[in-house]
Amino acid sequence: MTTTERSGGSRRPRRKRRHPLRWLAGLAVAALGGWAWFQWQCWGVSATHTDAVLTGLPGGFDGYKIVQLSDLHGHEYGEGSGDLLAMVARESPDLIVLTGDLIDQKGQLEMIPPLAQGLSAIAPAYYITGNHEWALKKDTVAALKSLLAQCGVTPLTNQYEILERDGERMVLAGVEDPNGYADHTTPQELYARIQEEAPGLFTLLLAHRNDRFEEYAAAGYDFIMSGHGHGGIVRLPFVGGLVGTGRRFFPDWTSGLYTLGDSTLFVSRGLGNNTVPFQGFRLFNRPELAVVTLRRG
Repeated sequence: MTTTERSGGSRRPRRKRRHPLRWLAGLAVAALGGWAWFQWQCWGVSATHTDAVLTGLPGGFDGYKIVQLSDLHGHEYGEGSGDLLAMVARESPDLIVLTGDLIDQKGQLEMIPPLAQGLSAIAPAYYITGNHEWALKKDTVAALKSLLAQCGVTPLTNQYEILERDGERMVLAGVEDPNGYADHTTPQELYARIQEEAPGLFTLLLAHRNDRFEEYAAAGYDFIMSGHGHGGIVRLPFVGGLVGTGRRFFPDWTSGLYTLGDSTLFVSRGLGNNTVPFQGFRLFNRPELAVVTLRRG
């Protein structure tokens, strides 16, 4: 008779001892992985490429490549913005535009010279203000524009310039953010001046606020490049941006190309994160260096 038979039945297998340290180590690895992924969502910048097919675009500007930097909010990618400048240089743009919210604090003016000098060495570069610059003291806005100009970047203060390529011309215009002086020239007034002084030319407008597309379209601009919306903070499949201006849910015009009538808008998701509650992060919405190539429609 075996020992098992003497005991009156089969032995139950012994349960393996749990090792709490292994569980804790596993949880720690998962937490670190989750945190790294979240940081990548917030700061893992990538270059995105978009072809904007535009009716009325002069043939000489077909294939014209624009790199857009928006909503940097004082963040530096690499020492002296070196990583960001390298990304821009790789794109070999014809034009560089900075569409507002470049800084949040006066102390961030220190980051401007290496960034601006680097950009202007790559291609002609233009800047317009965002709401965050105007939230600072007015002398800071003046200092920022002066510093940019000294470093080769042209501020467009409710102004326009005529760009030429292959014997053709188009207008590049820029408006101040409405957070600025109450008596600033409006987009409508600027467009009227353009039509008086350079009638019939294709118009490309730089305007920080994406949520004013209807206003820009009604004024008559052909193509607008904006930022401001941070891609809706969180982006959901088949839905798009979750949060817009004024904490409005499911806003319009948060990323990419949109059309109203004869006007087309391109919205960049931006490069940085500001510190306002509920806007200091991104989810499924990585920062982008937007590369837009104009195509004649």
